[in-house]
Order: sequence, then C-alpha cells, then structure tokens
Amino acid sequence: MAEVERLATELAALGVDAAKVGRPFDREGGLREFDILGGRGYMSFLAVPRHHCIYICNVTWYG
Repeated sequence: MAEVERLATELAALGVDAAKVGRPFDREGGLREFDILGGRGYMSFLAVPRHHCIYICNVTWYG
C-alpha cells in the first residue's frame, strides 16, 4: 500500500506529463499501466490534467 501511495504522489508531481508515463508507449492519455514492485505487478491509472488528478484504477501483483 505504501509503495502505491508513493508512486501516486510521484505521478501527481509530474502534472500533465503523467499522461506519457507507462504503457502504451505509442500514445499519451487514456488508461495507463505502470510496472511496480520490481516487475512483480502493475498498476493502472488515469491521468486527468484538467482535473489535476491521478486516478488509480487497479493494482495487481503476482505472488
């Protein structure tokens, strides 16, 4: 939980550039995925620059 909160804080600090982080690599915006815990999981998030928010939609880890 603490790792997800830390990553969400870092994504929020990126501001509008958070829409370019993670997968898919070929476009920006929309639902994004970001590897966490050294590749043992990922989190899906939605960056909405006009709301100045990061919405964490899903957190999945393997193990």
